Amino acid sequence: MQISVEKQAVIDQILALLIPIRGVQAVVLGGSHARGAAHAGSDLDIGIYYSENDPFAIEDIRAAAVALSGDPAQQVTGFYGWGAWVNGGGWIHTPVCKVDFLYRSLEHVQRAIRAAEQGHTEHDFDQQPAYGFYSVIYLAETRICHCLYDPCGHIVRLKAQVETYPAALKQKTVASTLWMAEFSLMHADGYAAAGDVYATVGALTRIASFMTQALFALNETYFMSDKAAVSDMVAFRLIPPDYRARLANLLGQAGHTTVELHSSVEGLRGLWSDVVALTGGSYQPAFRV
Repeated sequence: MQISVEKQAVIDQILALLIPIRGVQAVVLGGSHARGAAHAGSDLDIGIYYSENDPFAIEDIRAAAVALSGDPAQQVTGFYGWGAWVNGGGWIHTPVCKVDFLYRSLEHVQRAIRAAEQGHTEHDFDQQPAYGFYSVIYLAETRICHCLYDPCGHIVRLKAQVETYPAALKQKTVASTLWMAEFSLMHADGYAAAGDVYATVGALTRIASFMTQALFALNETYFMSDKAAVSDMVAFRLIPPDYRARLANLLGQAGHTTVELHSSVEGLRGLWSDVVALTGGSYQPAFRV
């Protein structure tokens, strides 16, 4: 991970402001910098971890944000002010770059990891465009983040738990998402036959999102976000030929007429079948699609 001198100075300032705050258990750098995909204009994504039993005071975080931004009107949210999974934080503008404060409950992250080990995940569709927030994102964040402050070893301990992709998570994610894609294909046929562009295109993008989850699981890679998912999948070992181009052509030219919409559905059905083939027979289609 490479950080410019200017951004490192901002990180140093952030740590000087956050570390003294009672209840701050750990601070990490996440986002594009942790993924190795940052560019000159990338934000600094700062994860601020706390315990549910002894959380920090939001007013203390606000004071740190005000000092960092130089804006006395700078606002931060309360816990879970941005929803059940994104939690809360603040968007802070500095002369060097934008900084995102993101709260993370140690216990919530731990629960998500334990559930994933049993193959259980949650999906909050209303959170985080385009297709919502998947609880497995907590595992992805944990695996890639860079510790900036972790005096009690909380992040080190969590990282050790996500080092290996859980077999149950892979099995259940592949089975459930391919089934939901298959079920959606049946509905897409009806929408296309009716010439319903709105519903057909909605079904197609829904199917694409399910295939994304299946491919990440097949490749034992924690899903991070829809933002760069298709680009990330290009490097997968298990992926249909020309997947990115084929998907872009289908979604980019879904059509207006019944014939065009039906052709797009058939094209996506073929792509889905190619993903199913990658399971080596572990997934058997449930319907005659």
